[in-house]
Amino acid sequence: MSAVNPDLDAPYLRLDTAVMEANIRAMAASAQTRGLGLWPHAKTHKSARIGRLQAAAGAGGLTVATVGEAEVFAAAGAPGIFIAYPLWMTTARAKRLRTVACQTLLRIGVDSPAAADQLARFDIPAEVMIEVDSGHHRSGCQPGNAGELAAHAGRAGLKVAGVFTFPGHSYAPGNGCAAADDEGRAVTGAVAGLESAGVTAPVVSGGSSPSAAYSRNMLTDIRPGVYVFNDAQQLELGTCSMEDIALTVVATVVSKPAGRVVLDSGTKTLGADRPVWATGHGRLLEHPDARITAASEHHATVQMPGPLPDLGSRVLVVPNHACNAVNLHDEYVLAGGADGFAGSSSWAVDARGMN
Repeated sequence: MSAVNPDLDAPYLRLDTAVMEANIRAMAASAQTRGLGLWPHAKTHKSARIGRLQAAAGAGGLTVATVGEAEVFAAAGAPGIFIAYPLWMTTARAKRLRTVACQTLLRIGVDSPAAADQLARFDIPAEVMIEVDSGHHRSGCQPGNAGELAAHAGRAGLKVAGVFTFPGHSYAPGNGCAAADDEGRAVTGAVAGLESAGVTAPVVSGGSSPSAAYSRNMLTDIRPGVYVFNDAQQLELGTCSMEDIALTVVATVVSKPAGRVVLDSGTKTLGADRPVWATGHGRLLEHPDARITAASEHHATVQMPGPLPDLGSRVLVVPNHACNAVNLHDEYVLAGGADGFAGSSSWAVDARGMN
């Protein structure tokens, strides 16, 4: 068993800072080698401290999903904030975003003329990014409509900085490269549309953790998020190895029915995500063949070969989706890295609840 603090109540979120720092350096180096800017998605970690580490490694700014996250990271000194989300602007949100825009460069996603008009009403000193759908079929306009939308936004008085997409269909086994190809075609078409409409698009942003290694073509920036920690999804997608897992939940064996163990880390600790292709609700870092086969609010049922851990022993659980697990905790308990391990050594999840 790796070092855990027996004096701390479990379950708790454990962060191996040495592994995390290695992940940050590796992604920064990969992006730099390919001439890409890096704007990591900070919704994964929600930590001002980790955001500063990413910026120190070369990130040009941070990506967020909400106004609350933007406020936290702007106040913490982020060199730029991109809200990669089709915000519907309100008076209250506009007031908050004006403050953010006074602290750092602010970019906001737009995917419809109505949203552009609504944003323009509030005269926020921010740039806008036109979102296009590259195959994930969530938000985003069609690439062929990007030029028209960008021109409309410009006429409304908005400053268009470029286009972006999220190749979220990379989150399926074997889809990383194909999703990056779809991404490339989508942004190429979108940029061509903007050029035809007389709109310059210096920023072309894309990427996800499973597709980041394949991102290319016309991209200028990538926005992976989960890479900073990795998780059971990335493990099963082949994006990382067990050695690249920085984030785990320390859980206790509380029951040993015949042939299985039950842990005190259910969905209220790990999160509830389980893609249809996943082999379980999570993994155990030091037992690669184990799987969490069932999860309820406060129970995780584990099937594993060989001798079972003793009652009262602690195990390191790898959540399926790191972002969801982080959102359920107030702090990281640190292990590894220059900080060493101490039960009192922790970092706050600064943007907890900023949803």
